[in-house]
Amino acid sequence: MEKDNIPEIAEITAINDVPEQEAEDQDTFEVAFSKPYRFEGKVYEKIDLSGLQDLTAEDMIQAEKYFTRNGGISSTPELTVAYVCYIAAKASDMPVEFFRRLTPKDVIKVKNRVTLFFYAED
Repeated sequence: MEKDNIPEIAEITAINDVPEQEAEDQDTFEVAFSKPYRFEGKVYEKIDLSGLQDLTAEDMIQAEKYFTRNGGISSTPELTVAYVCYIAAKASDMPVEFFRRLTPKDVIKVKNRVTLFFYAED
């Protein structure tokens, strides 16, 4: 076998290697909405969820109670939209209805940001 006939092997990067911009995006707690969102007479283009850093286990217990009181059943409630709406409301000082009225696309953005916060390693 000639050396020239051996295909070049691409460099394999670790799964945890994230481009710099994506890594920066993971550190932000702002979630931009896909379009301006009107709630109680005000228009919002984004929401700041930096309050996630100040939540306690008690807040999570209250979120679980909210979730089950509203008919939720899940072995992983922190992955559900209803639970996340409560957590996001607590983190942003907005009413839970703010999040419950978001478009599906935008509530999934919020859900992804909250679950990333819960599961990301420091």
